[in-house]
Amino acid sequence: MRRLSLPNSTPISAVRWLLPRCPSRSSPQPQMTDPSVATAGPQPSVTHLVLIPSYNPGIKVYETVRAARAQWAPVWVVVDGSSDGTPQGLRDLAAADPQLRVFVLPYNGGKGAAVLHGLDAAAAAGFTHVLTMDSDGQHPAERIPAFMVASQQSPQAMVLGVPVFDASAPNLRVQGRKVSNAWANLETLWAGIGDSLYGFRVYPIDALRAVMRRQHWMRRFDFDPEAVVRLSWHGVPAINLPAPVRYLRADEGGVSHFNYLRDNALLTWMHTRLFLGFVLRLPPL
Repeated sequence: MRRLSLPNSTPISAVRWLLPRCPSRSSPQPQMTDPSVATAGPQPSVTHLVLIPSYNPGIKVYETVRAARAQWAPVWVVVDGSSDGTPQGLRDLAAADPQLRVFVLPYNGGKGAAVLHGLDAAAAAGFTHVLTMDSDGQHPAERIPAFMVASQQSPQAMVLGVPVFDASAPNLRVQGRKVSNAWANLETLWAGIGDSLYGFRVYPIDALRAVMRRQHWMRRFDFDPEAVVRLSWHGVPAINLPAPVRYLRADEGGVSHFNYLRDNALLTWMHTRLFLGFVLRLPPL
């Protein structure tokens, strides 16, 4: 190492600037920036999006949308004629988030009609699959990535959520869905539909649009079970994944539009139609 030669008369203070400076313990240390932190949030998909039909959900919809956006991009909301003030609130969220898009329909046409509106827009934008989830906080946003991965690995399939109930689930609803599931399995000859009613699921867009455009049913509460039965008839296989479901009380922000008499009558008529269609599809003896 080459030595530094200085005259004997050189003061120490003049030498200090030549020496390397070591940061003291009290000196602020440089901060390392993680690029993944600086660009927080999921990277936008060009094939799969989250589609949330929404009708008078109350303030819980904002939490639902934020939770979905934390897990996936893009997220689209179709407001189905809501009159509770949430359309403007959702528009405000979308104005600050380029990966959130909100469609506001002028009147309430039913869940299936809202989903179909979103499907048409998604197909026009080049997307191939949608994950549907409710806007009322019942469905688990944290399961979105796992469902999307399953769909990406088997794009020809529909990925169906199988509900995992907790103590909040009304027993009448839990037992009642067993009847619908039994009919759906009969109508598809046990093709693998784990649950016919749970709306947390991934659909291939083209297949579902084709099924819905062929008839005028499945526009309201009958959408979820009829969709899986008809898709199964058209050769779309089912992948079943567990997903928790929460039934929120009113004081927790829960809102339910389910009417036991009206909606069970609709399901009864739906399964009557589907069973007749199933019989007609049977090969002749």
